[in-house]
Amino acid sequence: MPNDPNVLVGFNTNDDAGVYLINDDLALVQTVDFFTPIVDDPFTFGQIAAANSLSDVYAMGGKPISALSIVGFPEKGDPAILEQIIRGGLDRMKEANCTVIGGHSIRNDDIQFGYAVTGNIHPQKIWKNVGARTNDLILLTKPLGTGIISTALKRERAETASIEAATASMSRLNRAAAEALHELEAKQAGECIHAATDVTGFGLLGHAREMALGDPQRGIPAVTIEIDYRAVPALPGALQAAKDGMIPGGLNNNRDFIGDCVRFADSVPPEHRALLYDPQTSGGLLVALAPECAGEAVRILRTHHVSAAVIGRVLPKTSSLLSVT
Repeated sequence: MPNDPNVLVGFNTNDDAGVYLINDDLALVQTVDFFTPIVDDPFTFGQIAAANSLSDVYAMGGKPISALSIVGFPEKGDPAILEQIIRGGLDRMKEANCTVIGGHSIRNDDIQFGYAVTGNIHPQKIWKNVGARTNDLILLTKPLGTGIISTALKRERAETASIEAATASMSRLNRAAAEALHELEAKQAGECIHAATDVTGFGLLGHAREMALGDPQRGIPAVTIEIDYRAVPALPGALQAAKDGMIPGGLNNNRDFIGDCVRFADSVPPEHRALLYDPQTSGGLLVALAPECAGEAVRILRTHHVSAAVIGRVLPKTSSLLSVT
């Protein structure tokens, strides 16, 4: 952990991005993310990579302001493909009002693309992934299933409707969700949101675990997060694909890593268990908020065209960090 008092958020809580203090009213949010293509269309891949890279800034409550591109591309690759990837990324960066000011590229056997993103934030208005309180409700702003559907696509087993829904979800910015939550905070004097993160590679349960761990060094106790599996939204075709065995390797890795932290009710079907472990690309925001704010949060999110769902609640710590009923 850096021994620098200006580091407001660093490694210790596995937060989405780092936050560095500039002055009493300004801090910088910094993050980086890149990966290999998960869809066939290069322009769409660029959009998804950009949305995914921006997401960590939104999850912290920040506003993206600038970005540096990161490119790995084969020496004999078609330059037209790279051009379309970059165009797709710029399309989403423009939507986010985030200026791409440079970047770096290398020769690489596989295509890789993403961004290092910098945002700004008020030092007293940072959303961290710890801080959930007993009786809080848990809210999710995007359906799950992108990993399962991407696996089905690779195996040529995905339905067109599933592919289109997953692509639209992955390429959609979390900007509208973040703006809606800021609007909620403004109306409620900032007393609503106690913890927030985005759902990406560790799946819903992996990121909920980070939220449940607390931060003993700052006096934030661990809690148990209870998820109602029937309330968790799924992308069209995701549950059926899970039934059909379209299980990505990352899903099994997540299950191996955090399985001991989760208690499932016997009534939870296997495909729903898989969905909760499914690694997401450019997933939604996962938020712990005061119960009296939940209804208003959902209403405001819907006015911003975000279909959010309350999927669980926070309980005092039990023998398991996570409970699925």
